[in-house]
Amino acid sequence: MLSRTLKSILAAALIGSASLLALSAGAQTAKTPFTYKDLVSLDRISGLNVDVIGRLAVFQVRTTDLDKNKGVTSIWLKDLSQPAAAEIRLAASDGGAASPKFSADGKTIYFLSARSGSMQLWKTDLTGATATQVTRLPLDVGSYQLSPDGKGVVVSLAVFPECKGNEIDCTVRTSADRKAQKSTGIIYDKLFVRHWDEWADGTRNHLFYVGFDGTAPVSLTDGYDGDVPSKPFGDEAEYTISPDAKTVYFAAREAGKTEPWSTNFDVYSAPMSGSALTNLTDGNEAWDAMPRLSPDGKTLAYKAMKRPANEADRFDIFLRDVKTGKVTPLAAGWDHSANEIAWSKDGKSLLVNADDIGTHKLFRIDVKSGKVTTLSKDGHIDAFAETPQGIVYLKSGLAGPSQLYLANAKAMFIDMGARNLTGINPVLNERAFGQYEQFSFKGWNDETVHGYVMKPANFEEGKTYPVAFIVHGGPQVSFGDAWSYRWNPNVFAGEGYAVVFIDFHGSPGYGQAFTDSISQHWGDRPLEDLQKGWAHALASYKFLDGDRACALGASYGGYMINWIAGNWKEPQGTQGWKCLVNHDGIFDTRTMAEETEELWFSETENGGVPYGNMAKMDAFNPALYAHKWSKPMLVIHSDKDYRVVPGQGIATFTALQRQGIESKFLRFPDENHWVLKPQNSLKWHATVFDWMKTHTEK
Repeated sequence: MLSRTLKSILAAALIGSASLLALSAGAQTAKTPFTYKDLVSLDRISGLNVDVIGRLAVFQVRTTDLDKNKGVTSIWLKDLSQPAAAEIRLAASDGGAASPKFSADGKTIYFLSARSGSMQLWKTDLTGATATQVTRLPLDVGSYQLSPDGKGVVVSLAVFPECKGNEIDCTVRTSADRKAQKSTGIIYDKLFVRHWDEWADGTRNHLFYVGFDGTAPVSLTDGYDGDVPSKPFGDEAEYTISPDAKTVYFAAREAGKTEPWSTNFDVYSAPMSGSALTNLTDGNEAWDAMPRLSPDGKTLAYKAMKRPANEADRFDIFLRDVKTGKVTPLAAGWDHSANEIAWSKDGKSLLVNADDIGTHKLFRIDVKSGKVTTLSKDGHIDAFAETPQGIVYLKSGLAGPSQLYLANAKAMFIDMGARNLTGINPVLNERAFGQYEQFSFKGWNDETVHGYVMKPANFEEGKTYPVAFIVHGGPQVSFGDAWSYRWNPNVFAGEGYAVVFIDFHGSPGYGQAFTDSISQHWGDRPLEDLQKGWAHALASYKFLDGDRACALGASYGGYMINWIAGNWKEPQGTQGWKCLVNHDGIFDTRTMAEETEELWFSETENGGVPYGNMAKMDAFNPALYAHKWSKPMLVIHSDKDYRVVPGQGIATFTALQRQGIESKFLRFPDENHWVLKPQNSLKWHATVFDWMKTHTEK
């Protein structure tokens, strides 16, 4: 469902079939367990940017305002040359600030803020004492990239693409005319009519060059029928400016009538003068993304998939000679899907992060030889930047959320001798977490599958504990040593539960064949992995009480909870699940295929369009097994979820109620596929744990 959603993170050093990944070596009985209230209140680091000489790092921190039920972002500065000195919150953050970036000369920090009444570009000096507004556009700035020559900025604005030649002013007039209309009826003549959590309003994200000399903005994608950046999650990482500041490169999908069932993104070039676009990857009908220019501007690196309409295909890396147009693959035999890519400072290699056996590691790929060198050992590398002193990076894992690190430039791995540079969230040092380890077992087709177990916080040897068996969504995402603000195993451990989670067939980081194996096999191969993994965990970890266990999942995981309800075979000697929790899960694969917005996903996963293909749609359809349901189930769904529409949750609850099965339905009118608002998150956790405790108490 969300193959590009927040990725899972691991810390794996295998010892036989199980490897201990201890959060803390000693007993934690003197500490208070980490709870969901702690989770909701944590500060969140993101948006790493480093100046040109690698002396200063800037990043944003999101704090939680529970009273206002929202997050507030601010800008923080870290002097990398003084690692022992504390990071500093810049006063220019007052009024809200996000997406900080250094100017080309490193003397100015730019950022986005809505303090003027709309989202605009602002700047401050290195003291961060005051803020100066840079843009005064009549539309909100969605994202930006600074020009390397320091003379301007490329911004994205939401405009009506039919407003050719005068997109900004025409969009302002058109929007005003629409607001003046008394009728609320809207006519659509093509899909998307809605996407993720918003109804289509006819606008497209387009790029504009705004000079700092006060000249009129230049449209770089005038009339283009597509979004740059893409919706719903695209940002400035989808476009870049050449070192000579003459060309913008971006990735986009032309909409037309096929947008909801196409993943045909292409890489384009657009001169800063605003003349015609050039499609550089027109020959590939699959996904091309993330263009990156070498420091000398001679080579364009980008990543690309091979199979159209398959969002979980492997992203390979390609190099294009800017002058000749010749394209060559890089490290073609590397069976990993590239995530972020960046050129090294000397232009001789690429830095790439990617899933790898449950971790999200950093790699260096030599441009000439294609040799791949692993730079990190464990955890999840969230962001990175190369400096003369070493690699600066954000890293998270089960041990905690993202923190800023500086690696020793001479170390074999960035983890060796790396120093934590930030003291964000000191409360983490005062909380007890669950110790965790990775295990492996033989799953479907006798292939090795990895799973994870976490002990409850303040674990006592010799005791047995109730279990939360969590099934990840996606389904093509990894679930392991992960720090998440929605499904975090640590909060279950803090409530006294042991936690088990399995990276079943379909998860990335184990080779593309492993990822592909789930397509058209949603209900058999993953179910076999889950059953065998659960049986293995019960046999291997005696502190797991298999008779006091609940299974939980969201999105595909919610689908699997419905599937488990009608198809699970209990391990010998156990009484089965005491309860189930289904968040935003699929009840009927037929209606899901017709009601969801990104049609390519359902069509790829089920082997084609639903019409005339109902046999495949029904092969693993939970609705056809609802008559076998008997376990108590908590159903959670949100009104603004257009990926798995609310009717799927309502149908699940209806089937339970109509059959007299103990059940509850938690509805969020103001959330999408995720629960994001702080107070709603508290409500979610309180409801889930109340449900679990009701059914797992002895």
